[in-house]
Amino acid sequence: MKKLLGLIMILVLSLSMVACSSNTDTTKTDTETPVVEEKDAEVSKDTPKEQVEIVVSAAASLTDAMGEIAEMIKADENIILVPTYGSSGALQKQIEEGAPSDVFISAGQKQMTALEEKSLIAQGSKVDLLKNTLVLIVPADNKEGINNIQDVVDKKVQIALAETETVPVGQYSKAALTKLELWDKIDTGNIVQSKDVSEVLTHVEQGNVAAGMVYSSDAVRGDKVKQVEVFDENLHDPIVYPAAIIESSKQKEAAKTFLDYLQTDKVKAIFEKYGFKIA
Repeated sequence: MKKLLGLIMILVLSLSMVACSSNTDTTKTDTETPVVEEKDAEVSKDTPKEQVEIVVSAAASLTDAMGEIAEMIKADENIILVPTYGSSGALQKQIEEGAPSDVFISAGQKQMTALEEKSLIAQGSKVDLLKNTLVLIVPADNKEGINNIQDVVDKKVQIALAETETVPVGQYSKAALTKLELWDKIDTGNIVQSKDVSEVLTHVEQGNVAAGMVYSSDAVRGDKVKQVEVFDENLHDPIVYPAAIIESSKQKEAAKTFLDYLQTDKVKAIFEKYGFKIA
């Protein structure tokens, strides 16, 4: 009888040990589960950003710089820029008429202010991005021997100006010539009106005119022209490039990322390379 009780006790102890072993394995399995989830979380951090397209309405003088910036932001943020270049006045009008746009970069405050007054700019998004300088350029061969704006007047040669009523560089040009008391001395037949600063640059590069008034950044990007005069900043309103998000944009988050990106040191270096000054 004692032997039988001893065998029963041994059997109970054996079963208890098996049960404990099973519980230990279960506990171990449970503690390992979060490690797998943690690895999954690490993988999700490396997931590429979703590609987003934004439409950028930008002053024509920004064409070359923005082309380089577009490649950089595509690689860094997976944002694709869809640019529309033109005179700031024309771009302003397009936005007012409902043309799709996410960001507007103007070459003048007047055009941006007009959109602000109509509540077409996202509140608090505007930033003064860049500055520029007004200069006189001539074809590389300078056959007419133009050294300054006075030569243009005295020699009665043709000069290309951007449209003086709606295009910022044209407005700055007229203001400078007026303060210099030269505007009324230039024969209207010798003024070649152009739709934007890029067209002025083209006229001078091709030798269609003896001179043209553009931004210093355009003198940098024009490989067939040379700069002969810099106009004093006191002759016109400050040349400032404001940028802002369009109120109707459906990509405001990406647009904000883009505006922030334009203010990084490496992008500022690109702007400076193309002749702009940082505001």
